[in-house]
Amino acid sequence: MALNSLAAIFITHLHSDHILELGGLVHTAWVSGLQTTIHIYGPEGIAEYWAGFLQAMSYDHHLRVVDDGRVPLETLVTVHTIAEGVIPHDSLRIRALLVNHLPVNFAYAYRFDGYRSVTFSGDTTFHPPLIDFARGSDVLVHEALLPEGVEVILTRTGGGDKLRHHLMASHTTVSDVGRIAAGAGVGRLVLHHLVPVDFPPLTDADWQESAALHFAGPVIVGKDGMEIALQQS
Repeated sequence: MALNSLAAIFITHLHSDHILELGGLVHTAWVSGLQTTIHIYGPEGIAEYWAGFLQAMSYDHHLRVVDDGRVPLETLVTVHTIAEGVIPHDSLRIRALLVNHLPVNFAYAYRFDGYRSVTFSGDTTFHPPLIDFARGSDVLVHEALLPEGVEVILTRTGGGDKLRHHLMASHTTVSDVGRIAAGAGVGRLVLHHLVPVDFPPLTDADWQESAALHFAGPVIVGKDGMEIALQQS
């Protein structure tokens, strides 16, 4: 997408792999000609993250405002600290659900309802309340873990029992993702945030077959740059 058309960003939680590039994304949109407001929605701590990013980039920011004539970035960004429930928005009905992603205190799933409905799980262990939250969604985008890939991650990273426990206790196995999708009656399931993501012996079919143990609908294994088109009724 054209970054200068970016309007809103929703952050599920503050683990580094979910916010590390947030500031860089917004800054790149700014130097790409952004003239309209970006709204950032996220859990407690998101405002402090943004303030810290602006402080870290203050030297560059000053130069670009003075030398390039750009509008100060802080005037184009509005940060919203969210809680569970309805999130006010002009064009969509948006809700947040607190999920279980220990040891993070505030981790959220999001549901977006317009002419279609999409539920996004965030990072979570198997969380049955997501069934009602996602009920009837056209698309459920859910993180997924294949247990047989965990030892590969430990070998690659030098992790031990603590990392193994974290991975198993804070993510949802792909078969349980299928249970969520089936219980919610969603139109299709998209797997993302795959654990592990780059282990060649595991193919798309491995992920799809595990999800299909409980979910009979279409299962898409997410890839970078993928677009999923839904026809408007």
